[in-house]
Amino acid sequence: MRSKLQQFGLVFTGMCAGVLISLNFPANADKAALAPLPMQELRALADVFNAIKQGYVEPVEDKALLTDAISGMLTGLDPHSAYLDADAFKDLQVGTQGEFGGLGIEVGMEDGFVKVISPIEDTPAFRAGVKAGDLIVKLDETPVKGMTLGDAVKQMRGKPNTKIVLTIVRKGDEKPLVVTIVREIIKVRSVKSKLVEPGFGYVRVVQFQEATAASLAEHLTQLYAKGPLTGLVLDLRNDPGGLLHGAVGVSAAFLPADTLVVSTDGRTPDAKRKYMATPDDYLRGTRTDFLKDLPAGVKNVPMVVLVNGGSASASEIVAGALQDHKRAKVLGTQTFGKGSVQTILPLTNNTAIKLTTARYYTPGGRSIQAKGIEPDYKVEDPQDTSAQMRIREADLRGHLENDKDPEAERKALAVREAARAATEEEKASDTPFKRIEPASEEDFQFQQALNLLKGREIVQNAK
Repeated sequence: MRSKLQQFGLVFTGMCAGVLISLNFPANADKAALAPLPMQELRALADVFNAIKQGYVEPVEDKALLTDAISGMLTGLDPHSAYLDADAFKDLQVGTQGEFGGLGIEVGMEDGFVKVISPIEDTPAFRAGVKAGDLIVKLDETPVKGMTLGDAVKQMRGKPNTKIVLTIVRKGDEKPLVVTIVREIIKVRSVKSKLVEPGFGYVRVVQFQEATAASLAEHLTQLYAKGPLTGLVLDLRNDPGGLLHGAVGVSAAFLPADTLVVSTDGRTPDAKRKYMATPDDYLRGTRTDFLKDLPAGVKNVPMVVLVNGGSASASEIVAGALQDHKRAKVLGTQTFGKGSVQTILPLTNNTAIKLTTARYYTPGGRSIQAKGIEPDYKVEDPQDTSAQMRIREADLRGHLENDKDPEAERKALAVREAARAATEEEKASDTPFKRIEPASEEDFQFQQALNLLKGREIVQNAK
């Protein structure tokens, strides 16, 4: 038994060393990282490992047990840390490029079920009416309870033109919804724009990818080619976030050079950073600075940023930066509240871990974690009957606390409970789902953003 413990300790030590190399810690950066391994706890883990190997009803491969142990360590930390096997790691890399296979939803795990953070626009899930906050309880005939998030994502992924049946529980609906969705190759066009009327432009960022900031620059240039703008709406509603440097680049398009966009703080030196509106912080490699030739008017055109409960992470970075620098007014509803940074740390065999390494802060020093961005103008979306029922960061079990505002979670939950009580009598009816085209005459929040830009009265509630 002792030899097995020693062998397991060596394996575990090697595993830890691999993580440290991936993090690229300086040798003297964190003495706690070099502390002796907790042998008593490792012995307990080795005892469990040995008991399973010898007595479990069916043989289990060592790799499977160790993979589950790693996964359990990470998922027990917070809702966003996770182990990525080779397939999941590849999907993540492909997804940040804007093309991947599946349904088109950003998901997380809560109490063993899959919860929708946000559907991605122009995807099968979006068109089927899947909403942020929906709880997926069954995939085809397989209950989700007991699956890992990776297993659930694998089952939702598949060959194009194949079908999957989602059974969804939506707060406010008495019966589960059964939705059949046809998988397809998801090609996310991360930026869209149009001139809604002479002098007023509209730009929508759907997701923050590698080329999002460069694409934004192209769209802004095209808008200004039609004439100078007197007002601009930046739509970040239902944008689940994405890459940090993409958020810095989008913010830098509208802010003066060398302006603070966001800062991060964690336990390691690498996690303590300030990201500025400079090419060094939004470019990758030696690429040409795509923001240097932006029309001059982009820096001072009056702006309104649209947000809602589906605006998360990178979206909140942009909204918080423009709000703190008084560059734009934020209109809509409180955002998701994901104020933590996840670092992808590649391991061996093409696997990786996604580890929460820092909290991020707005230029004014605010932490958004479990709180979100409070809009300057709170305007509800009358078409979104489940808006008050949306899941937010503060609802996720094991979420990080807001270190700048200890009362943030209590306040957020109090607001949520009041909203639930207020809408209890307005539960979703049997009216067929209707998807409103963003920036259309039926888009109530967008119309109020235009009113604000034109100096007209804002209507906060359509009722």
